[in-house]
Amino acid sequence: MPDDWKRQIDALHSELVRRDDPAAWVSEADAVDASYRYPQLAVRGPVFGLASRAAGGDEPWRLLGDVMEGTPQQARDGLNSLLWFMAKDSVDDREQRCALLASVARLEREPVDELTVLGTRYRVIRGDEFARAGADGLEPPRPTDPEPAHASWDDRPSPSSHDEGFALDPARAGGLMAGALRIALRGFTYTGGHFPAAFREDSERAVRDYPEVVLLPVTFGVAERKGERWRPRGALMPTPHDARRLLVHGMTEIWPLVHEYDDDERADFARAAAEFKAAGRANEVTVRDRCFRVCRVERMVRIGADGPEAARPSDVETTEPMKLHPTMDEDGVIHYDA
Repeated sequence: MPDDWKRQIDALHSELVRRDDPAAWVSEADAVDASYRYPQLAVRGPVFGLASRAAGGDEPWRLLGDVMEGTPQQARDGLNSLLWFMAKDSVDDREQRCALLASVARLEREPVDELTVLGTRYRVIRGDEFARAGADGLEPPRPTDPEPAHASWDDRPSPSSHDEGFALDPARAGGLMAGALRIALRGFTYTGGHFPAAFREDSERAVRDYPEVVLLPVTFGVAERKGERWRPRGALMPTPHDARRLLVHGMTEIWPLVHEYDDDERADFARAAAEFKAAGRANEVTVRDRCFRVCRVERMVRIGADGPEAARPSDVETTEPMKLHPTMDEDGVIHYDA
């Protein structure tokens, strides 16, 4: 192990000992157990989001929301909306509104990954999503993963983001096993002939230009087993129970409607959902030879001298920049016919 890695691991261990936190030790034991039971990393691919910091400031970049978009342009569209609504709701000064709307206009025309407006730098950032895997498939939630105090199965608004406000600071204190994973991921690249050459080259370049790694808050999702592979089903959630509720909602409400289940299929999925709910903190359900599992999903963001990595030239796009909102003038008046 290089001396730099050893120093970092020693520092993490010393911090853990200094804290003398029994809960932290239990979490570490959980993580060690997971590393043996699920020793492989299954990488799904890139994810995108937004981060900001004060222009000229020294503080870390902070996330503006969830880093879960599938393409850079989806994140740019999010920045477009953020700035448009700031112009609509957050400023009264005409000059400030004009500055915001000028940035919106640029985002409508160009695939811009960074803007500075009203003293704040905004950047579209890139991460990678992965899960641990072992002989029995993807890792389910760990016993020490946080659960809501009241695990309701009732429908509710989307859970609040765990990413928003998160500091992208490589020096951020973390657990010993998380620190070891972060250090190991510094050298991660996409390899293999099934990846285009440009994709592999950008991956290797990122290791040089963005050598540090930050692990984002852990998320949870639903995956379905297809032969030897697992396929994601639905969005990522901040807690295991939120993912369980998403699975139940899919089995009883969404999938029967989208896939036009017949009465027997509806009954089978409803019965399986009821048994899954009754089991409490179950993480797997099989219905009609289809296996669904609540999985633990992690994400990383690379950090360089100037902050988090932005989109790479080889990242796939499915849409182009476009006008998303009605025209607004410098007085904040919205013109729907413009």
